[in-house]
Parts: sequence; C-alpha cells; structure tokens
Amino acid sequence: MTEPATTIDRRTLDLIENALLNVRFEMDEVVRRAAMSPMIREQHDEFPMICNRRGQMVVGQFGSYIPGVVEHLGGDLAPGDVILFNDPYLSQGSITHLNDWCLVLPIFHEGHHVAFSSMFGHMMDVGGKVPGSQVNDADSIWEEGIRIPPVKIVEGGRLNRTALDVILNNCRAPEMNESDLMALIAGCRTAETRVQELCDRFGVGAFEAACDALLVRTRDAMAQLIRRYIPEEKVTFTDQVDDDGRGNGPFDIVLTLWREGDVCHVDWTGTAAQAPGPINFRINEGLCKLFFGIYLIMAFDPEILFNDGVYEVFDVTLPEGTVLNPRFPAPVSNRLNVHVRFFDCMSGALGQRAPDLAMAAGYGASPYFVFSGEDAEGEYFQFVELLFGGLPARARGDGLDGHSWWPLFRTTPVEYAESHHPIRVRRYAPVLDGGGPGLHRGGAGVDKEYEFLSDGVFSVNDDRTLTSPWGVAGGRAGGRGSKHLVRADGTEVPLPSKFDALAVRAGDRFVFRTAGAGGWGDPLERPAERVRQDVSDLVVSVAAAEAEYGVVLGADGEVDGPATEARRAQLREGRPPLAAFDFGPPALPAEVFRRPA
Repeated sequence: MTEPATTIDRRTLDLIENALLNVRFEMDEVVRRAAMSPMIREQHDEFPMICNRRGQMVVGQFGSYIPGVVEHLGGDLAPGDVILFNDPYLSQGSITHLNDWCLVLPIFHEGHHVAFSSMFGHMMDVGGKVPGSQVNDADSIWEEGIRIPPVKIVEGGRLNRTALDVILNNCRAPEMNESDLMALIAGCRTAETRVQELCDRFGVGAFEAACDALLVRTRDAMAQLIRRYIPEEKVTFTDQVDDDGRGNGPFDIVLTLWREGDVCHVDWTGTAAQAPGPINFRINEGLCKLFFGIYLIMAFDPEILFNDGVYEVFDVTLPEGTVLNPRFPAPVSNRLNVHVRFFDCMSGALGQRAPDLAMAAGYGASPYFVFSGEDAEGEYFQFVELLFGGLPARARGDGLDGHSWWPLFRTTPVEYAESHHPIRVRRYAPVLDGGGPGLHRGGAGVDKEYEFLSDGVFSVNDDRTLTSPWGVAGGRAGGRGSKHLVRADGTEVPLPSKFDALAVRAGDRFVFRTAGAGGWGDPLERPAERVRQDVSDLVVSVAAAEAEYGVVLGADGEVDGPATEARRAQLREGRPPLAAFDFGPPALPAEVFRRPA
C-alpha cells in the first residue's frame, strides 16, 4: 500500500473522511429519488463507492475492481466519461450477476485525474429466458440475460444512445432500466461534484493524502483485529447450500482460517465443484477480502472505516472450478445462496475458538419473488420483490426478525405493491417459532401470503428449506423455509424453494415462508419475562415457550413463576451437555418438494 505522500493533520483528515461518508449517503439518496423500479426506489438494492485515482475504494460498500475495468478500455479516460458493465467474467467477479449494472466515473479536477465514483444497482430485468432474469434452471450464463462488457455509455459528456438502445432492446422493462441507469449516473455525478469541491477547499494534495491515510489507518486497525481474534492454528468449518435449482445438491462450502503474523489466511479448498445450476458465486479475490474485513469490523469494532486498506492483511485461496470461483460460462444469477454461506462459514470457523464472539447461522439466502403477465388493460407488468428472513443471535443479543442481511435494504411497502401491480398481500408476519431458541433468540423468518389478481407466471428462489440455520453455544437451530400454492378451489400444492415461471390464475394464493436464524446460548437461561414478551409478539408459541424455554404461562398470559422453575429443573435434569453447534434435524431429501406438472 502507498503511504501518504503528503502529511496531513488529524483535523483535516477527519473533515475529509466525514465529508466523503456524507457524499456516500448523498449518492444513495439521489439514486433512490430518481430511480423508477421498486428494486432500487423502494428496496434500496444499490451500492455506492468513492475511490482514489488508483481505483482503491476509500468509502463505499463493495470493493474496488476499477483497475481491471480501466485496463479493459486501454486506460482511455477523459472528463465526462461514464463506463457501464455487468459481466461477472469480464469484471473478475466484482459484479456477481447480470442484473447488477455497474457504472464507473473518472473524476477530474482542473484537468487532473483525482478519483473515481462508482455505483451499481439491481435492474429489474435484463433479458434471459424468464421474467426477472434470475433463472433457476439455467445451465449457462447465456440464458441469464444480456452481457455488457465495459463500454463508455457516456463519452465526453455525450450519451452513447446507440449502445444504450441495443442494451435496452434486450430487456423486458426498458423504461425502468433506463430510468434506473440515469439515476445511477446522477449518483456518480453527485460524488464528482463533491470531490471537486473538496479539492477546491483543501487542495488536491491534501485530498489525495487523506485518501491514502484512510487506507493505511484501516489496514493498521484490521491488523490489530486479526491478531486479537484469528487463531494461529487452522480451524475449518463446513456448511451447505441446499440445491442449485436443477435438482443437484447439497453443495459443501468449506472454509479454513488461520493467522500468520498480521495476515489472515482464508482458504476455500474443499468447497464443492461448480454447480450445473445458477448458484455459482464468481467472487473477486479483493471482494472476498473486503467481506472478511467487513465481518470483523461489524462484529468487533464498527467504528473502523471499511475500505480497500483491508487487502494487505488477507491472503485468499479460491480454487478454480468451484461454486466460489466457477469457470466461464457457468450460470451465476442466483449466487447469493452461496454468498450468504460465506458469512455463516466465517462465523462457524471463528466460533470454534471463541464461541462468545460467534454468531449463529442466518436465513441463508436472498429470497426473491417475481410475478409477471398482462393486466386487465393488456399491459405487460412485472413485480419483483426481495424478501428477508431471520438474522443470527449472538452474544450481544437476539437476532432481528424479518430483516435483510444488507443493513440498508428495505421491504417493498404493501401499498406500493398493490397500487402498481395486480397483487394483494393478505398476510405479512413473522414465522411463529421460526427463530432458534437460545439465551438470545434467533430472528424469525417472514410469513408472507400473496393473492394473484390476474393470470400470470411467477418465479421464486430461496434456500434453507432442506437444511437448518444452526445455533451456537447451546442455542438451537432456527426454522427452515417453506413454500406452497393455494389454488382458488382450496387445493394446496407444496413447492420447492427454487422454480421458474409457474402458471397461476386470478384467485390463486402463494405462501412464502423464509427461514429463521439459530439461537445463541442456553434457552433455559433466557429471562422468563423475555419469553412472555416473545409469545405476546407472536414470534414464540405458548407450546414452544414451555417445551424449549421451560416457561409456563398462565391463563392470563403471565409467567407462572413456580411452574416455570419446576419445568426448567425438569428439562435440565438428565439432558446432555450443550452442543457447540446445533445443526437441527437431519436434512430433508430434495424429493420432498417438487414443482407441480
């Protein structure tokens, strides 16, 4: 890493750091106000970044890939340029599926290149064989939509209309995509303006020195976390993804961690070979390092600014031809099932040496629902929604109910969904007993019921239907997800967690239940009043309160103290020692759930 060429005082460094953090959030807000699709406007599936002139991320969320993109274009950059791309294989896995369109804008100050701004956002549809473009039964990336190599979509301030028309002509929702693309450009332009203002105020030298100093500071802070929490002895943990949407699975995700000096070694050797179906996660090595850095920062020291300064203190092994590093043209559209196991494996590995610092497993996917067809006026519609699930319990407290893995994501308001699409949300609640019991309860999944008001087709992707999100330090496993269709005549049809374009009629209903999360610690140590509140909040049943937590409630719903004390003593008597990990009941065979003919 380059040390700062110019010394910079602490006060100026703090001013520039906080200004850049504010710019990062301003970029978000500009995009959300200008975008059209619910994926970005309502659910906030977009991510900003500001980099130094070498392309290293200084503030942001998704790590830098910019040097490779610039190299692809032969280093030809000029004021007013905006680069667009979405191909995971041509961006070394920095963008991980085709729905994410990424923009890179070089920032100049008085003719000198000083920085980059960048954003990516999830486009509602990018072509491919099914609406929404996240194809469950794809056998190659060619079926998943249009592949955009790095191209100047704006050159010297002038929109490349021909290239944009070709791209939009391959999408089912061109107007929304164009609106969202222009919103992303506006977000990048916002950062351009603010960085130029910082250079005007402090000078280019001070700005560049601050960027370098922030990278070095993060590197040094991360090295301290690694020395404190990563063991020198190798630890290995294995988790599984249920299936790939094409009947194959389960797929092992294997992580081995250890430390040598200040460097954390992250080795994925033993991970399953790439899947025939689209769960493959084409991760960039730098992005892998960033995710580990973010995990350690958020778990142990959230005050640290995460940026590309983490790169020097991680060494990553990503065997080629696995679900974490597939060979072209492996399909990748539903890669987040593997992505989230990435975090579960890290928690499982760390928990073997320091259970007090470990989290349980979460809902383990990025559940989505896509409904499309023609409305009563004969107009094509497409509704896309991300669902959430239970977040893990940890030593600090309970997991969150019905929450996203990505902190800034939001649920689509029911009013928006029902106002713009022929669909009605009949129920939206936490899954009863979905969170793993523990001293700290795992988060509950989401129980959502949709009624279709028009004929159409719908697709779903989820996971943790066959396996359970595990608990730690005596906590119990969380509940699995489930799906079923209720036909208008009342017939119930169980469904798998992944399927494409299932035909439905007006009046049919779909019940989507996501997985919960594992618990942390002994459930019999959970304060009885907390359990009573869980029952009142409809996340724990009266029966589970007694069976899992040993809490007996009276007819008035209040805790029966003597009965609870006796019940807990009874449950403790003769029970085996608490397990470090509870993986739940045996995995279900995939044959349990089949798409109806």
